Amino acid sequence: MCKKIVYVDNAATTPVSEECYKAMEPFFKEHFANPSSIYSIAHTTKNALEKARATAAECLNALPEEIYFTSCGSESNNWALYSTAHLQKKLHNKNRIITTNFEHHSILNCCKNLSRQGFDVTFLPVDREGLISAHQIEQAIDEKTALVSVMTANNEIGTIQPIAEIGKICLENNIPLHTDAVQAVGHVAIDVQAQKLSLLSLSGHKIGAPKGIGLLWVKKNLPLQNLIFGGAQENQKRAGTENVAFAVGLATCLKRATSNIEARENKIKKMQTFLLDGVLRSIPKVKVNGSLEHRLSSNLNFSFAGIEGESILLMLDSYGICASSGSACTSHSLDPSHVLLAIGLEHELAHGSLRISLSENNTMQEMEHILNCLPKVVERLRQISPIWK
Repeated sequence: MCKKIVYVDNAATTPVSEECYKAMEPFFKEHFANPSSIYSIAHTTKNALEKARATAAECLNALPEEIYFTSCGSESNNWALYSTAHLQKKLHNKNRIITTNFEHHSILNCCKNLSRQGFDVTFLPVDREGLISAHQIEQAIDEKTALVSVMTANNEIGTIQPIAEIGKICLENNIPLHTDAVQAVGHVAIDVQAQKLSLLSLSGHKIGAPKGIGLLWVKKNLPLQNLIFGGAQENQKRAGTENVAFAVGLATCLKRATSNIEARENKIKKMQTFLLDGVLRSIPKVKVNGSLEHRLSSNLNFSFAGIEGESILLMLDSYGICASSGSACTSHSLDPSHVLLAIGLEHELAHGSLRISLSENNTMQEMEHILNCLPKVVERLRQISPIWK
């Protein structure tokens, strides 16, 4: 008999939802025409693409012409940073970028590469809960600041940043603010107008759409460099025949993710609280990483003294539990999480981390299964650990 799989790695990816699959299906065979063609059957795909763009815009309180479909969140992040940095330098002689030291690697590595191209990058430190303040941003801004980029919610410890406050500061100083909202969409309300944003990135496979589709929102009248040269697709900024099926899927999932957030989050919050209380009650020497107050309800991140995160994952897998030790983008790295180091954890404790990320598809019975297995796993690993005392 196959063991039941308990999937609690939703921050890494999510399964394609049934609603999304049904919405996409006609565009694989029936409505297959290139949306750039002029014959009548292409009108259906063109209209579907533009309807998806309009739906995505409505979900973000944006304009359809401000939406650019991409392949993923990392592409969107890179496009946002490279374009804005180079254009701000060219047009306004500004070459300073402000971000934090615990962004996703698609931001950090992009900024490191920009620094090699002559940009001055400031990586602001977060506090021990993983929070950056609007005051820190305000203090860091100067006349050479070209761009500020701060993620809405952290992918490893779930910390939610005060984006609206940071946006107000940036607007007052006439500086574009970009946010990586990949982990936040569907869990917190996103309103690009109210939050005073200039650019926003998100990814479809975090909210029930397929891997391979994302979007970049760019505020109207903010200059944007071409990402791919060729045809006139995506307002002549990203050439290549559009992936209509996936764009339809993303819009379908985004509409659902941004509707009824409170009810969905209440369900997830109950599971988070149940699991958190159970772990703290049943396992000694465990640390909860990140803010408990300003946190995604879907996220829990623990560090267990005396053991190593990869071993926890392997043993949990033997019980049918799929979790992670941090970002899926760094799963092959032996280095401790830069996020956990940024909030002040020692290397040893950072190595013993476990991230559990929930969705509305999880159940309380699955939380009970985790609480039945995790204490056994930790106890067993500590028994054989050379550093546990």
